[in-house]
Amino acid sequence: MTTPRRPERRGARAATAHHVWYAAYGSNMHLHRLLYYLAGGRPPDGARRYPGCRDTRRPGRMVPVMLPGRLYFAMESGAWTGGMAFHDPGDPGEMPARAYLVTAAQFSDIAAQEMYREPGADLELAGVLANGRAELGPGRYETLVCCGVLDGYPVLTFTAPWRSSEVEWRRPAAAYLRYLASGLVEAHGWEVGRVARYLSSRPGAAGRWRPEEVAALVPDLEAPVRPRAAREGPGRRVP
Repeated sequence: MTTPRRPERRGARAATAHHVWYAAYGSNMHLHRLLYYLAGGRPPDGARRYPGCRDTRRPGRMVPVMLPGRLYFAMESGAWTGGMAFHDPGDPGEMPARAYLVTAAQFSDIAAQEMYREPGADLELAGVLANGRAELGPGRYETLVCCGVLDGYPVLTFTAPWRSSEVEWRRPAAAYLRYLASGLVEAHGWEVGRVARYLSSRPGAAGRWRPEEVAALVPDLEAPVRPRAAREGPGRRVP
Protein backbone atom coordinates (compact mmCIF):
# COMPACT_ATOMS: atom_id res chain seq x y z
CA MET A 1 0.00 0.00 0.00
CA THR A 2 1.25 3.48 -0.90
CA THR A 3 1.93 5.74 2.09
CA PRO A 4 0.06 9.03 1.59
CA ARG A 5 1.62 12.40 2.32
CA ARG A 6 0.05 15.07 4.52
CA PRO A 7 0.63 18.72 3.59
CA GLU A 8 2.55 20.75 6.13
CA ARG A 9 0.34 23.40 7.69
CA ARG A 10 3.05 25.50 9.32
CA GLY A 11 4.51 28.13 7.03
CA ALA A 12 2.02 27.15 4.34
CA ARG A 13 1.48 30.58 2.84
CA ALA A 14 3.39 32.25 0.05
CA ALA A 15 2.82 35.37 -2.07
CA THR A 16 3.44 33.68 -5.42
CA ALA A 17 4.15 30.22 -6.78
CA HIS A 18 5.32 29.09 -10.21
CA HIS A 19 4.56 25.43 -9.48
CA VAL A 20 1.74 24.12 -7.29
CA TRP A 21 0.28 20.79 -6.30
CA TYR A 22 -3.20 20.32 -7.74
CA ALA A 23 -4.98 18.09 -5.21
CA ALA A 24 -7.65 16.12 -7.07
CA TYR A 25 -10.24 14.30 -4.96
CA GLY A 26 -12.84 13.46 -7.61
CA SER A 27 -12.58 11.69 -10.96
CA ASN A 28 -9.25 13.41 -11.69
CA MET A 29 -7.57 11.12 -9.18
CA HIS A 30 -7.52 8.78 -12.17
CA LEU A 31 -4.51 9.96 -14.20
CA HIS A 32 -5.88 9.22 -17.65
CA ARG A 33 -8.99 11.21 -16.79
CA LEU A 34 -6.85 14.20 -15.82
CA LEU A 35 -4.99 14.01 -19.13
CA TYR A 36 -8.14 15.17 -20.91
CA TYR A 37 -8.06 18.35 -18.87
CA LEU A 38 -4.43 18.84 -19.89
CA ALA A 39 -4.53 17.86 -23.57
CA GLY A 40 -8.21 18.29 -24.36
CA GLY A 41 -10.78 15.87 -25.74
CA ARG A 42 -13.80 13.91 -24.60
CA PRO A 43 -13.17 11.06 -22.16
CA PRO A 44 -15.05 7.76 -22.35
CA ASP A 45 -18.33 7.82 -20.41
CA GLY A 46 -18.20 11.63 -20.42
CA ALA A 47 -20.75 13.96 -22.02
CA ARG A 48 -18.37 16.89 -22.24
CA ARG A 49 -15.40 17.74 -24.45
CA TYR A 50 -12.60 19.61 -22.66
CA PRO A 51 -10.60 22.34 -24.42
CA GLY A 52 -7.42 21.44 -22.53
CA CYS A 53 -4.60 23.54 -21.10
CA ARG A 54 -2.21 25.91 -22.81
CA ASP A 55 0.58 23.66 -21.56
CA THR A 56 -0.40 20.05 -22.29
CA ARG A 57 2.58 18.39 -20.61
CA ARG A 58 2.05 15.71 -17.99
CA PRO A 59 2.43 16.54 -14.29
CA GLY A 60 6.00 16.60 -13.05
CA ARG A 61 5.18 14.37 -10.07
CA MET A 62 2.21 12.58 -8.54
CA VAL A 63 1.76 11.65 -4.89
CA PRO A 64 -1.14 10.36 -2.78
CA VAL A 65 -2.14 12.84 -0.09
CA MET A 66 -4.58 13.09 2.78
CA LEU A 67 -6.42 16.40 3.09
CA PRO A 68 -8.19 17.69 6.19
CA GLY A 69 -11.97 17.56 5.84
CA ARG A 70 -14.55 15.33 4.18
CA LEU A 71 -15.76 14.29 0.74
CA TYR A 72 -19.46 14.60 -0.06
CA PHE A 73 -21.69 14.48 -3.16
CA ALA A 74 -24.13 17.22 -4.12
CA MET A 75 -25.72 19.12 -7.03
CA GLU A 76 -26.07 17.65 -10.53
CA SER A 77 -23.12 16.92 -12.79
CA GLY A 78 -23.51 18.11 -16.36
CA ALA A 79 -20.90 15.61 -17.53
CA TRP A 80 -21.99 12.51 -15.59
CA THR A 81 -25.47 13.27 -14.16
CA GLY A 82 -25.88 12.58 -10.45
CA GLY A 83 -24.03 14.16 -7.58
CA MET A 84 -20.57 15.72 -7.89
CA ALA A 85 -17.70 15.33 -5.43
CA PHE A 86 -16.97 18.29 -3.17
CA HIS A 87 -14.51 18.88 -0.36
CA ASP A 88 -15.51 20.52 2.92
CA PRO A 89 -12.21 21.35 4.64
CA GLY A 90 -14.11 22.38 7.76
CA ASP A 91 -15.62 18.95 8.38
CA PRO A 92 -13.86 16.61 10.83
CA GLY A 93 -11.54 13.87 9.63
CA GLU A 94 -9.44 13.67 6.50
CA MET A 95 -9.96 12.55 2.93
CA PRO A 96 -7.73 10.87 0.33
CA ALA A 97 -6.68 12.79 -2.77
CA ARG A 98 -3.99 12.70 -5.43
CA ALA A 99 -1.62 15.65 -5.79
CA TYR A 100 -0.17 16.50 -9.20
CA LEU A 101 2.75 18.91 -9.48
CA VAL A 102 1.82 21.32 -12.27
CA THR A 103 2.59 24.89 -13.25
CA ALA A 104 0.41 27.67 -11.88
CA ALA A 105 -0.82 28.22 -15.45
CA GLN A 106 -1.85 24.58 -15.78
CA PHE A 107 -3.68 24.74 -12.47
CA SER A 108 -5.45 27.88 -13.66
CA ASP A 109 -6.58 26.15 -16.86
CA ILE A 110 -7.73 23.00 -15.03
CA ALA A 111 -9.70 25.11 -12.56
CA ALA A 112 -11.23 27.17 -15.39
CA GLN A 113 -12.52 24.03 -17.07
CA GLU A 114 -14.07 22.84 -13.82
CA MET A 115 -15.67 26.27 -13.44
CA TYR A 116 -17.07 26.06 -16.99
CA ARG A 117 -14.89 29.00 -18.02
CA GLU A 118 -12.60 29.20 -21.02
CA PRO A 119 -8.99 28.36 -20.08
CA GLY A 120 -6.23 30.74 -21.10
CA ALA A 121 -5.95 33.26 -18.28
CA ASP A 122 -3.86 32.88 -15.14
CA LEU A 123 -5.85 32.89 -11.93
CA GLU A 124 -4.95 35.35 -9.23
CA LEU A 125 -3.51 32.99 -6.62
CA ALA A 126 -2.15 35.59 -4.18
CA GLY A 127 -5.34 35.53 -2.12
CA VAL A 128 -5.53 31.78 -1.61
CA LEU A 129 -1.79 31.54 -0.96
CA ALA A 130 -1.94 34.30 1.64
CA ASN A 131 -5.23 33.42 3.33
CA GLY A 132 -5.77 29.74 2.60
CA ARG A 133 -9.06 30.40 0.82
CA ALA A 134 -10.31 32.59 -2.02
CA GLU A 135 -13.78 32.75 -3.58
CA LEU A 136 -13.57 33.52 -7.29
CA GLY A 137 -17.33 33.26 -7.73
CA PRO A 138 -20.49 31.90 -6.09
CA GLY A 139 -20.71 28.66 -8.07
CA ARG A 140 -19.45 25.13 -7.76
CA TYR A 141 -15.67 24.68 -7.80
CA GLU A 142 -15.18 28.47 -7.76
CA THR A 143 -13.64 28.49 -4.27
CA LEU A 144 -9.90 27.87 -4.07
CA VAL A 145 -8.43 26.22 -0.97
CA CYS A 146 -4.78 25.96 0.07
CA CYS A 147 -4.36 22.81 2.14
CA GLY A 148 -0.74 23.48 3.11
CA VAL A 149 2.69 22.93 1.59
CA LEU A 150 4.36 19.77 0.34
CA ASP A 151 8.06 19.73 -0.56
CA GLY A 152 8.04 23.52 -0.74
CA TYR A 153 5.05 23.83 -3.10
CA PRO A 154 1.53 24.90 -2.05
CA VAL A 155 -1.22 22.27 -2.23
CA LEU A 156 -4.28 23.77 -3.93
CA THR A 157 -7.71 22.45 -4.74
CA PHE A 158 -11.13 23.89 -5.47
CA THR A 159 -14.58 23.25 -4.06
CA ALA A 160 -17.92 24.97 -3.41
CA PRO A 161 -18.26 28.02 -1.14
CA TRP A 162 -20.88 26.40 1.06
CA ARG A 163 -20.53 23.89 3.89
CA SER A 164 -21.55 20.26 3.38
CA SER A 165 -24.45 20.77 5.81
CA GLU A 166 -25.85 23.68 3.77
CA VAL A 167 -26.65 21.77 0.57
CA GLU A 168 -28.79 18.79 -0.37
CA TRP A 169 -26.70 15.66 -0.84
CA ARG A 170 -27.16 13.74 -4.09
CA ARG A 171 -26.41 10.20 -5.25
CA PRO A 172 -23.44 10.04 -7.66
CA ALA A 173 -23.79 8.22 -10.98
CA ALA A 174 -22.14 4.85 -11.52
CA ALA A 175 -19.86 6.09 -14.33
CA TYR A 176 -18.58 8.90 -12.10
CA LEU A 177 -18.16 6.74 -9.03
CA ARG A 178 -16.23 4.24 -11.17
CA TYR A 179 -13.50 6.82 -11.80
CA LEU A 180 -13.28 7.81 -8.14
CA ALA A 181 -12.97 4.16 -7.13
CA SER A 182 -10.35 3.40 -9.76
CA GLY A 183 -8.48 6.60 -8.89
CA LEU A 184 -8.22 5.57 -5.25
CA VAL A 185 -6.89 2.17 -6.24
CA GLU A 186 -4.42 3.76 -8.66
CA ALA A 187 -3.24 6.59 -6.41
CA HIS A 188 -3.39 5.13 -2.90
CA GLY A 189 -3.12 1.43 -3.59
CA TRP A 190 -6.26 0.70 -1.60
CA GLU A 191 -7.83 -2.71 -2.05
CA VAL A 192 -11.26 -2.66 -3.62
CA GLY A 193 -13.13 -3.48 -0.42
CA ARG A 194 -11.65 -0.49 1.38
CA VAL A 195 -12.47 1.79 -1.55
CA ALA A 196 -16.06 0.51 -1.62
CA ARG A 197 -16.56 1.01 2.11
CA TYR A 198 -15.13 4.52 1.96
CA LEU A 199 -17.10 5.81 -1.03
CA SER A 200 -20.38 4.20 0.01
CA SER A 201 -20.14 5.96 3.38
CA ARG A 202 -19.74 9.49 1.99
CA PRO A 203 -22.71 11.88 2.28
CA GLY A 204 -24.77 11.60 -0.89
CA ALA A 205 -23.68 8.01 -1.50
CA ALA A 206 -24.45 6.71 1.99
CA GLY A 207 -27.71 4.76 1.97
CA ARG A 208 -27.86 4.98 -1.83
CA TRP A 209 -24.84 2.86 -2.76
CA ARG A 210 -24.00 -0.40 -1.01
CA PRO A 211 -20.31 -1.33 -0.66
CA GLU A 212 -20.73 -4.40 -2.84
CA GLU A 213 -22.28 -2.26 -5.59
CA VAL A 214 -19.34 0.13 -5.54
CA ALA A 215 -16.88 -2.77 -5.53
CA ALA A 216 -18.54 -4.21 -8.63
CA LEU A 217 -17.82 -1.00 -10.54
CA VAL A 218 -14.03 -1.21 -10.33
CA PRO A 219 -13.38 -4.28 -12.55
CA ASP A 220 -15.74 -2.80 -15.17
CA LEU A 221 -13.64 0.34 -15.61
CA GLU A 222 -12.19 0.44 -19.09
CA ALA A 223 -8.85 2.23 -19.36
CA PRO A 224 -9.60 5.50 -21.15
CA VAL A 225 -7.79 6.20 -24.39
CA ARG A 226 -5.36 8.95 -23.57
CA PRO A 227 -5.31 12.02 -25.80
CA ARG A 228 -2.59 12.03 -28.43
CA ALA A 229 -1.05 15.21 -27.03
CA ALA A 230 -0.68 13.53 -23.65
CA ARG A 231 0.97 10.34 -24.85
CA GLU A 232 3.37 8.42 -22.66
CA GLY A 233 6.78 9.91 -22.23
CA PRO A 234 9.25 11.06 -19.60
CA GLY A 235 7.78 13.39 -17.02
CA ARG A 236 8.64 17.05 -17.01
CA ARG A 237 11.51 18.08 -14.74
CA VAL A 238 10.53 20.52 -12.03
CA PRO A 239 13.00 23.17 -10.96
